Amino acid sequence: MLNYDDKRNFYRMLLNSEVAITVIDDEANSKIFATCRDLSATGMAIEMAHPLEMGTKVRMRIDSLNNNVQAFDACGKVVRVVEENSESYLVGITIQDLD
Repeated sequence: MLNYDDKRNFYRMLLNSEVAITVIDDEANSKIFATCRDLSATGMAIEMAHPLEMGTKVRMRIDSLNNNVQAFDACGKVVRVVEENSESYLVGITIQDLD
């Protein structure tokens, strides 16, 4: 499936959905709400106000607006952090396990 412009192995769906991020590396299991910008079979990009450390393990959940569609629930690891401006970071997370 390499016939589109960015030559990725999996197509990215552009989203603008709230995602709940639970940091599973810390003792408190901190929960952060962010905006999911895009989602593919192997990862997602989220926009958030504060950066996460590279390698941080997280649980990601996007609730469904339709009762017939299951919520997206997965575990992953932070693989990219880009400061977009002083109030916004783009964080790339690779999906390691789908629930």
